[in-house]
Amino acid sequence: MKETIDALRESFRRELEQARDSEAAEKLRVAYLGKKGSVTGLLKGLKDVAADQKKAMGQAINQLKKEVEEGIAAQVEKIHAAEEEALVAAAEQYDVSLPTGESEGSYHPITLVQRELEEIFASMGFTIEDYKEIVTDYECFEAVNIPKDHPARDMQDTYYLSNGQLLKTHTSAAQNAILRKYGAPLRAIFPGRCFRNEATDACHENTFFQMEGIMVDKNISIANLIYFMKTMLSQVFQRDINVRLRPGFFPFVEPGFEMDISCLICGGEGCPSCKNSGWLELCPCGMIHPNVLKAGGVDPEEYTGFAFGLGLTRLVMMKYGVKDIRDLNSGNLKALSQFKHE
Repeated sequence: MKETIDALRESFRRELEQARDSEAAEKLRVAYLGKKGSVTGLLKGLKDVAADQKKAMGQAINQLKKEVEEGIAAQVEKIHAAEEEALVAAAEQYDVSLPTGESEGSYHPITLVQRELEEIFASMGFTIEDYKEIVTDYECFEAVNIPKDHPARDMQDTYYLSNGQLLKTHTSAAQNAILRKYGAPLRAIFPGRCFRNEATDACHENTFFQMEGIMVDKNISIANLIYFMKTMLSQVFQRDINVRLRPGFFPFVEPGFEMDISCLICGGEGCPSCKNSGWLELCPCGMIHPNVLKAGGVDPEEYTGFAFGLGLTRLVMMKYGVKDIRDLNSGNLKALSQFKHE
C-alpha cells in the first residue's frame, strides 16, 4: 500500500499544477477527497490491512489527506487572487464614458402620485408621517373605536400573525400614535401600504396603498374636510372633478361619509373599474369620533377634527387611466415603464 500512497502523491502534485481555475480545483478535490475519491478509498481499505501494519498505514494515509487538503486550499487561494487581479485590470481598462445600453428607469406610479400629494398637503400645513406595517390589534382596531367582537371587523378580512400582531388593514392604525405624538392642534398625513385577505378583481387587491389624513383643532367642521379634499383633487388632476358625498359608516368617525369621484376611465358611463356604477369610492371620511380623540389624549369637548382615508392606489388608477388595479402590483416592466422618471 505504501507504493500506492507514493504514486497518488506524485499524481496529485502533477494534477494540482494543472488546475488553473476554481472548477478544476473542485474536480480535483472530488477526485481525491470525495465519497469515491482516491484518498477516501485508501481510508476505507484500512480494514483489510494486517493489524500490525494498520497504525502505520493509517498515519501515512492521513498525512497524504492533509497534503491534498492543504495543496488544494493553497491553489484555490492563488486562483482567487489571480481572478481578482484580472477583474481589477479589466476595470482599469474600462471606459466609463461608454454608453451602457440600458434604458433609464422610472418611478412606480404610486410613488409619483404619493410624492405629489405630499407636496400638496405640505403646502397646506400638513406634517408628513410614516408608520409601520405590522401593528397591534389595539392600534388597528381598539384605538379607533372598533372594540373586540365589533361587527365592523367583518368589513376587513385581516392577516393575523402567530405572535398576535397583524398586517394593518388601513392607515387609520397610525391615528392613535400620531395623536399622542403631536396632540392638538394637528395637521398630518401618513401614507402607507395596507393588506386585506380579499378576492382580487379589476378594482380590488389584497395589497394596496392608502393615505390617511387628520386635522384636529377648535371649531373644525365638515366644510373644512370638503375644502381640503376638493383642493387636493383639483391639484392632482389639474381640473375640476365631479365628486359626491354620501353617508357611510365607519366606527372611527361620526358622522361618516363616502367621497366618490366620477370614474375618469369610462367618463361616468360604467366599466369594470367602477363596477359599472360610473362612480369610484375614493375617500372614506368624516368627523373624528370623540372616543378616538380620547384614546389619543385629546379632549373632545375642546377640539374637533376630521379624518380621511384616501385610496391612493385607486387615485393612481384614475390619474393614469389604469383599468386593472392588479397591474400596479404585477411587476410588469412593460406596463410600469411608461411612467416618466421625475
